Amino acid sequence: MKIREKIAGALVMISAAMPLASMAALAPGDAVEASMARDGSRMNTSVTLDLEGMKVKRNDAVILQPMIVNGPDTLVLDGVGVYGKTRKIQLRRQGHYPITGANEVALVSSKHLGEVALVQSVPYQEWMDGSTMVLRRTDYGCAGCGDIAMVETDLAGYQEYKYVPDFIFAEAVAETVKTRELSGRAYVDFPVNQTVIYPDYRRNSVELAKIIATIDSVKNDKDITVTSLSIKGFASPEGPYDNNVRLAKGRTEALKNYVQQLYKFPAGFIKTSYEPEDWEGLEEWVAKSNIDNKAGILDIIHSNLEPDPKNTKIQTIYPEQYRFLLDNVYPALRHSDYRIEYEIKQFTDTAEIAEVIKTSPQKLSLNEMYALAGTLTPGSDEYNEVFEIAVRMYPNDETANINAANSAMMRGDLVSAEKYLQKAGNSDKAEHAREILRNLKAINSNK
Repeated sequence: MKIREKIAGALVMISAAMPLASMAALAPGDAVEASMARDGSRMNTSVTLDLEGMKVKRNDAVILQPMIVNGPDTLVLDGVGVYGKTRKIQLRRQGHYPITGANEVALVSSKHLGEVALVQSVPYQEWMDGSTMVLRRTDYGCAGCGDIAMVETDLAGYQEYKYVPDFIFAEAVAETVKTRELSGRAYVDFPVNQTVIYPDYRRNSVELAKIIATIDSVKNDKDITVTSLSIKGFASPEGPYDNNVRLAKGRTEALKNYVQQLYKFPAGFIKTSYEPEDWEGLEEWVAKSNIDNKAGILDIIHSNLEPDPKNTKIQTIYPEQYRFLLDNVYPALRHSDYRIEYEIKQFTDTAEIAEVIKTSPQKLSLNEMYALAGTLTPGSDEYNEVFEIAVRMYPNDETANINAANSAMMRGDLVSAEKYLQKAGNSDKAEHAREILRNLKAINSNK
């Protein structure tokens, strides 16, 4: 016969134990305590059996075997055998002692067997998640009579700890006015000492086309209103300072007039300014370079000399390096920087936002993107994509990085999550996300 006696259910933690006080109607051979605990790739088991008072007749035997069971999967562990004196002698003569093999704890029946602890470590297998430790007791009657009785009793359970992160997404502040800007740098060439633009001169067609393309990208968009355009012209440090003032100012005005003729902006719409000599640009280039006498050149640039004496001093003390700068660096210091400021319409219809995010995500605020995410299934591909787009559009925004990190962890991408959290700031939500990341990494390292 076979009877399963349910004493305790599976305990949902990494280990489960059953003390004597929690078991009813203990009989000799029952378990005092049992536990299962996973340690990485191993499953550690421990069973303490109370054998005090167990009586086994001279011709009988009792086998107590712990087992790990989960549905059709079973792993029988090393157990204990208690033998009557005659049965032990008979089995030994037949070569069948101990009954379950060499690892069995084989004992001869007596009045004072006490407690026996069985501790074993076996390779962990996936099916053991949700398994139960069972104690199988098999009673063998007299030799040759064929009388065998078996009882199985549940001792403890094992279930993988299911860590369920509590992701807390950050809410983006709505923008009252969505103001954006585009900026660029054009290198419009002029004949020596002139301030007249020739569109076909050298690379001017390419450089002017850059400015036009930037303006057109926003001016022709029905969702955008251009609010201002500014141009700042720069000249290089060679030549008299007063003449460079004339050139920088005149060339900036020429570029303004060229753009004005194309677009017919309202009077005063295009704002202009100029820098007669781009010493800041020269300093930046020298500081990043490996040019000879770099420190000395920088000392002169940082000095309190007026522009003309400063340029002359570099030319006099470091003539070879000056010639290199004049030929290779100074031309790039003659440039026009432009900036276009504009406003984007507000989007409130999530269906419209869903279309805009596919083609022009740069038009959306974080708040608008997150409004769309609120209509999607958390953890879905579409949901995660919203947060990926958001952080791509706003790479340095703390809110965008917090939410992108949470989204990445939801789909198991801990590498991206860690990268995003480097830009997430130190708010409570950011620290909460970092705690989740630490937990998930710890769980992965134990697998």
